[in-house]
Amino acid sequence: MLDIAFIRENPELVKTGMLNKGEKDASAVDSVIAKDEEWRELVTQIDRLRAESNARAKEIGKLMGQGKKEEAQQIIDETGKSKERIKELEEKVASVAEERQELLYRIPNVPDDSVPVGSTEKDNVVHSTWGEQTDEDWRLPHWEIASEKKWIDFERGSKVTGAGFPFYIGKMARLQRALINFFLNEATANGYTEMQTPYFVNEDSARGTGQIPDKEDMMYTIPRDGFFVIPTAEVPVTNFHRDEIFEEKELPLRYTAYTPCWRREAGSYGKDVRGLNRLHQFDKVELVNIVHPEQSDRELELLREYAESLLKKLNLPFRTLLMCSGDMGFTQTKKYDLEVWSPGQQRWLEVSSCSNFGSFQARRMQLRFRNEKGKTEMAHTLNGSGLALPRIVAALIEANQTEAGDVIIPEVLKPYMGTDKI
Repeated sequence: MLDIAFIRENPELVKTGMLNKGEKDASAVDSVIAKDEEWRELVTQIDRLRAESNARAKEIGKLMGQGKKEEAQQIIDETGKSKERIKELEEKVASVAEERQELLYRIPNVPDDSVPVGSTEKDNVVHSTWGEQTDEDWRLPHWEIASEKKWIDFERGSKVTGAGFPFYIGKMARLQRALINFFLNEATANGYTEMQTPYFVNEDSARGTGQIPDKEDMMYTIPRDGFFVIPTAEVPVTNFHRDEIFEEKELPLRYTAYTPCWRREAGSYGKDVRGLNRLHQFDKVELVNIVHPEQSDRELELLREYAESLLKKLNLPFRTLLMCSGDMGFTQTKKYDLEVWSPGQQRWLEVSSCSNFGSFQARRMQLRFRNEKGKTEMAHTLNGSGLALPRIVAALIEANQTEAGDVIIPEVLKPYMGTDKI
């Protein structure tokens, strides 16, 4: 959520940011400013009436001391009416504040100045590439290999639950576990504190990280209990410190967590959803950083470099994209996507997003720190996938397959797998 003072001072900047992010209408900016003016006028009226009431209350004592009871009673009656009016205005100001808050929730984060302006994925900028793209004709897509070898059962997953909920069998299940352990061990070795989190969150948590009111249609819900099923560990981990104030010296905070993730992926169809390309349930190791505002730009680059280092250790060719304004999410101010090369499909597959939210999430969550002068400030939050498994598994199968039909295990995973190939 943006600071209302920032919106008042930079209305055109916020409007431009909304339109550059793909919003069709930026009138919410004018609406929230108008609602804020109404709120401030009501507060001014309340303050004025309270000051007048306090001043008149002092007169009552003097008049009573002088024996002027009738005059004192007249003032008492007038202040009583004033108190009733103040109560009415307080109820009104609370209602207007709630309306203003709902409008603020509908305004997306402003893209950073370094973000390219664009409307589609074609406008994303290639930041860097690593590794060699293979394109041998004999390489098969992962779903053909995995189904033939009985490593992944898509059909039984559909029978038991539905499309997008596969079973991993035998050594493929072990590969999943190996990747999770590898990613967690790498993260903790790099200063991240490991967490195990709830898989369900309440509405305040979903709102805190910006999942609502923006991505309701993408989330599974448990209406009877008022829970949302997490689409990523970002939600519980970032909300861990909601409504807290840190000392400046405690920053940065870095957390990592493995969780299953659930996404409805409404509207997904076609060849891009085949196999492991797009699932409703998948595994991911998440990274969350809570940092000082002056450090968040640098922290984003460090987060990107760390996620890239994992792909290098797995020896998977990849490219890093700086996402354009229209291909970013509602909450991000800047975002990188990491994509691995899929030789069996001859296309790039996203495996990580590294995002800086500035103070956008922190303001929703009231996640603050006390600076050296004793003043409270909003922290900045960042997160990244370190990494998401389905497309990593797809790329590993396709990149490391042999003509004999085996899949070679990357060196860094061999200690976890106990074998050189599957």
